[in-house]
Amino acid sequence: MKPDLMILPATDRSKIRLVRCPPDFEAHEIHRHVTSLIAQVEEQDPACSWEDVLAILEDHGFEAVEFQLGPSLD
Repeated sequence: MKPDLMILPATDRSKIRLVRCPPDFEAHEIHRHVTSLIAQVEEQDPACSWEDVLAILEDHGFEAVEFQLGPSLD
């Protein structure tokens, strides 16, 4: 089953992001594709922001999803 959402984790809880994946990717391709896109942005600008990353993700059919992070389970 193809996931339609992807969590972009971060050590800083306030920087965790959630994106909706485009329907034209297989499950095994999504992680590789997003990793490649983020690497492209970071290579062009090592001090890039979330907005820079989001712009390239949106260019490839991903979209940011608002969410509320719940309490830790551990």
